[in-house]
Amino acid sequence: GFHTSRPRNVLIADVCFKGGFIDSWGRGTLKIYDACKEAELPEPEIKEFQGGFLVTLFKDNLTEEQLTKLGLNDRQLKAVNFVKEKGKITNKEYQEINNCSRNTASNDLADLVQKKILVGSDVKGAGAFYQLK
Repeated sequence: GFHTSRPRNVLIADVCFKGGFIDSWGRGTLKIYDACKEAELPEPEIKEFQGGFLVTLFKDNLTEEQLTKLGLNDRQLKAVNFVKEKGKITNKEYQEINNCSRNTASNDLADLVQKKILVGSDVKGAGAFYQLK
């Protein structure tokens, strides 16, 4: 959103602006939001802090909180954590860790692909697996 831009050290800010390190006043936080969105990362947390501001960037957009916001069920959460740890998952592994049918595993995995969390391998059939996008 809109906010005022007041550099804490005007001299340093002026040197940075003239040196090309700052392109315009007041766009920094908006550029941070845009960069996170472009990188498919969660929105940063920006707070006022000791007369300035503190920006917290989250590198993992697959936190349980983020995944829950996307509407993942408990089986899917378990599978994403499995993939984060092991690097990939097969339909059979999905069935085993969730004690579910092949159809349920297939539907849940297809949903994770549709939500752009997982990507399927080029291999089809028995050798097929899924990895994080």
